[in-house]
Amino acid sequence: MALVLGVDSSTQSCKVVVVDSETGAVVRTGRAAHPDGTSVNPDAWWAALTTAIDEAGGLDDIEAWAIGGQQHGMVALDHSGVVIRDALLWNDTRSADAASDLVEEFGAQELADRTGVVPVASFTIAKLRWLRDHEPEHAARVAAVALPHDWLTWRLRGYGQEGADSAPHGPVLDELVTDRSDASGTGYWSAATGEYDRELLIAALGHDAVLPRVLGAADSVQDAAGRRVAPGAGDNAAAALGLGAGPGDVVVSIGTSGTVFAVSAEPSTDPSGTIAGFASADGHFLPLVCTLNAARVLDVTAALLGVSHDELSRLALAALTGAGGLALTPYFEGERTPNLPDATATLHGMTLASTTRENLARAAVEGMLSGLGAGLDALREAGVPLRRALLIGGGAQSEAVRAIAPEVFGIPVEVPAAGEYVAIGAARQSATLLP
Repeated sequence: MALVLGVDSSTQSCKVVVVDSETGAVVRTGRAAHPDGTSVNPDAWWAALTTAIDEAGGLDDIEAWAIGGQQHGMVALDHSGVVIRDALLWNDTRSADAASDLVEEFGAQELADRTGVVPVASFTIAKLRWLRDHEPEHAARVAAVALPHDWLTWRLRGYGQEGADSAPHGPVLDELVTDRSDASGTGYWSAATGEYDRELLIAALGHDAVLPRVLGAADSVQDAAGRRVAPGAGDNAAAALGLGAGPGDVVVSIGTSGTVFAVSAEPSTDPSGTIAGFASADGHFLPLVCTLNAARVLDVTAALLGVSHDELSRLALAALTGAGGLALTPYFEGERTPNLPDATATLHGMTLASTTRENLARAAVEGMLSGLGAGLDALREAGVPLRRALLIGGGAQSEAVRAIAPEVFGIPVEVPAAGEYVAIGAARQSATLLP
């Protein structure tokens, strides 16, 4: 039995699965928490990764591995491979003005044509511009820029601070690797051309820097022990692998953020910025719409009503469609799609008749799903075929969400059994490397 290991280094935690490469069965697991916040020392991710791997039985009997991770985060390294400052995560919106500045300088259409995306606060390119503008002393030290999954792959292969090379842009930094899916979320790499756009990187950071080598779906490297290491992937692309999603499938993930993404044979270009023209981890494309407000909408509403999530579902299902006219616009954390980083949530349609616990619960579920449903509509308008929705993430465990989603989405909805699909996708990717 050949064993492979897959990792999901998400915003909130690190999950590890050890999988039988022949049967796909998960035989061991591990987990460790990440600290809260939108700016995090990457060493915390490394500590969580090593803890989770140890809990999953270690690497001694593993033949191949891969890491899936949260997209967009900025890990800035100096010439020795030392992290310069805390990483800015995808959900850190301080770079909203920086994204707007880049769009104003280049134009949304040109940026979409060149990279498949229009920068918003989430993307790495905006975070680099923010660093240049607000922490120029840190920006000047940047010799390499990595994403969370790039950096963790590099460290687990044996590189990093313990084995730093003192030569600027030396072989240590040259060992940084990434994959198409994560590179496509930077704002300076094109899924259509497969190339970095150095002009855009320099416009953001102020100078050139080492960027991870982009591995193809069938490429690999090795770790210090000679194990095969697959390219890994951004979290959504890894989840698509774990789910076995193909053309016609749209994955709706309801976690800390909400994501709607479909496997497509063709790249997407959307100058409005609604659809991000990402790449998939298997050589296809992964047009994606992201919302900042997802499962936490249910959390805050349940807390407001003083009920459990099961009771929130019961209340929501006791109300009629439309919640008696009560409507929640759930921008509790600003919003990425539409791009309203400073927006707040609002509750509309309150009357003596409509303002009930049941209607509030229903409005929360419908409001959250409507934001995701707008993402499906955008993909349809872009010509992406959608035949089936796969509903995953913590929010998919809600009975009300499962029941109401088909009404909002307008297509059949399937809810796969709960699983660590990002980590499983990474494990499946690594299994393809074995003879």
